[in-house]
Amino acid sequence: MKLSREIKTGLIAIVGIVLFISGYSYLKSLSIFDNSRTFYAVYDNVAGLQNGTQVYINSIDVGKVKDIRFLDKQGKKLLVTLSLNTTVEFSKNSEARINGNLLGSKWVEINTVFDGQPIAVSGDTLPSVVVQGLTDKLPELEGQLQGVAGSADSLLTNVNRVLDIQRREELRMSISNLNETILEFKESVRGINNIVKGNQNELDSSVKNFYQITENFKQLSDSLNRAGLPNTMKEFQSTVDNLNSVLAKIDAGDGTLGKLTQDEELYNNLTNASKELDLLLQDFRLNPKRYVNVSVFGKKQKEYTLPENDPAENKN
Repeated sequence: MKLSREIKTGLIAIVGIVLFISGYSYLKSLSIFDNSRTFYAVYDNVAGLQNGTQVYINSIDVGKVKDIRFLDKQGKKLLVTLSLNTTVEFSKNSEARINGNLLGSKWVEINTVFDGQPIAVSGDTLPSVVVQGLTDKLPELEGQLQGVAGSADSLLTNVNRVLDIQRREELRMSISNLNETILEFKESVRGINNIVKGNQNELDSSVKNFYQITENFKQLSDSLNRAGLPNTMKEFQSTVDNLNSVLAKIDAGDGTLGKLTQDEELYNNLTNASKELDLLLQDFRLNPKRYVNVSVFGKKQKEYTLPENDPAENKN
């Protein structure tokens, strides 16, 4: 059967449209200009993890949780897709840990491992770990408290047989108070959960600010190390040690300064010598003829007459 030109043109147009739609759908699932890497992790329970949750490596934000879906029809396994925008390389044995804090915030921490195994590439599935926080253990703690209360109740039932009425009444009151304490504890847990859920954004912002402050302190410490502060402190300590050593020697009487400070006889001799020198200079100034007698014409030298109030005679 011979097809007309119009039919051929229509068939070609239909085939072109189908190919265009198929190619567009395929390219739509790919991100041509996206350099991020995709990794997967399988969990039994994601512990409240959500799409868009931050992914960290060594406390540095390197990506987000891209998708969370059931891996099987029974819903027993959950497949978490992680999108990382970093070029940091790590072993394929590195764990994807779901962490949390007391406030209920969740994040994924890549516990990088360098064990000589092949480097993880985009598309690999990483080992998964869920780290339990204090809030995750509260229900378990509540169950343990209830078990303790039940055991105590059984114990008291047996004790009732050997106790009088007054003692049994006191024990019943104690059990009642314990039950009230457990109920108050439950209410407190519910209140904490409500507060955390109602202030999730503020709490997340506070945690991020805390991480930023910690990072700033780390940078300040690195700057001080680069500035040579440890070496300066060591040199200062060495100078102080040397000064202490010198002072100790002086205090022990070693060296000139030590003898001057410790030897009283030497000090007294120096004091007396200084005083004698002062008197000598004073006498030389007042009685120069006693020490210098020049005769130009051979004149007979006059005998020296001791002046009155001779300072050398009045040493005191």
